Amino acid sequence: MLLTRRHAALCGRAAVVFLCAASPVLAQQRPGGPGHPVGPTKVGVVTLARSDVPYRVTLPGRAVAYEQVDIRPRVEGVVQAIPYGPGHRVQKGEVLFRIDGDDYKAQAAAAQAAVAQAQASLANAQATLNRYKALENKGITAEQVSTAQVAVVQAKASLLSAQASLQTAQLNLDRTVVRSPITGVAGVATVSVGALVTANQTTALTTVTRLDPIYVDVEESIRRINEVRDAIAAGRLKAGDKLEASLEFDSGQVFKGKGTLVSPGATVSASTGTTTFRFQFDNPDRRILPGMFVRVNVTLGSVRAILVPQGPTTRASTGALTAFIARDGTAHQVTLTTSGTYHNAWIVTGGVKPGDELIVDGLSRLRAGAKIAPTPVAITPDGVVTDKARPAATGAAGNGVAGKGVAGKGVAATAPKEAPAKAGN
Repeated sequence: MLLTRRHAALCGRAAVVFLCAASPVLAQQRPGGPGHPVGPTKVGVVTLARSDVPYRVTLPGRAVAYEQVDIRPRVEGVVQAIPYGPGHRVQKGEVLFRIDGDDYKAQAAAAQAAVAQAQASLANAQATLNRYKALENKGITAEQVSTAQVAVVQAKASLLSAQASLQTAQLNLDRTVVRSPITGVAGVATVSVGALVTANQTTALTTVTRLDPIYVDVEESIRRINEVRDAIAAGRLKAGDKLEASLEFDSGQVFKGKGTLVSPGATVSASTGTTTFRFQFDNPDRRILPGMFVRVNVTLGSVRAILVPQGPTTRASTGALTAFIARDGTAHQVTLTTSGTYHNAWIVTGGVKPGDELIVDGLSRLRAGAKIAPTPVAITPDGVVTDKARPAATGAAGNGVAGKGVAGKGVAATAPKEAPAKAGN
């Protein structure tokens, strides 16, 4: 019994020592303890402003050859030679195939002989007619003169027929040499030397494709086209002087060339409700090949918009886009309405107004209604917040955010739900 009481006393004394030793640590961990008052959260802000933003749409496109020809023989025969190199550029008129032409040479020679014979017959008939006319009523009757005139006409007809046969024979002989009708890249031959080919056969001997320039066809909904036209009529969208197009590959790499509109849509598909636009791009390096699927960014004009950096915004599970703004020393959460993007910024049409201070830094534990101490900062095109006192990175734009806080000039707004403003014009 005595041992138990002594043991309890020792245990109680040890507990007191442990609590006393631990109490300073616990006091340091409690926010708002003595010497550690809680203050407003420091946040970085940029001031929103309205600006002119290039407005563009991104549409799927498919590359189409500028010119493409299937090469087929016009005469029958055995292939004697294939002088071109597959995959190499060939000029218009360059020889692609040679077909055995011995038979056609013989036919041309026979036709030439028939022409000579017809010419002789015509000369004889004409001489007879001239003699009969001189002796008419002097032993030659009018009936004989008439018969001589008919013979001349028949001889002329025979000559014309022989000349036509000669022309046909010469054409067939010329067609034994198959030439490229356009300048382009010739594909691999489907036949080899010694193969028998027939006139106008179904299978092409090869294909010649012109790759520079090249067409890109895109399709857009007529409903969206009309929406853009309505926006232009209402003054919400300022149309550009012309449609400017750039091209992007599936890898995300941007093609360096710019496209021009060749053919606006003139008809609407009854099944899809879309119309087709054709753009032309210079393609000297053959980066674009027929059949490739690409993305075409078409700049329609410009809109007056407020730009909000994408980094400080949050997408809720419902799909709503939210951000925090500083107002009267308090953080307010707002829901944004957007109509596309401008480089690294949202094009905002509702939820904020010019002059609002958007919170871009210090958002990790920020809650709506929290007390804040805003500090002006800048934000680079990569979304990195920097001290406003230091120059922002080159290319950091501030077209829509004071303090050079959002994106750079020359990057257009992407709005997949819109359509080319000049469609069908």
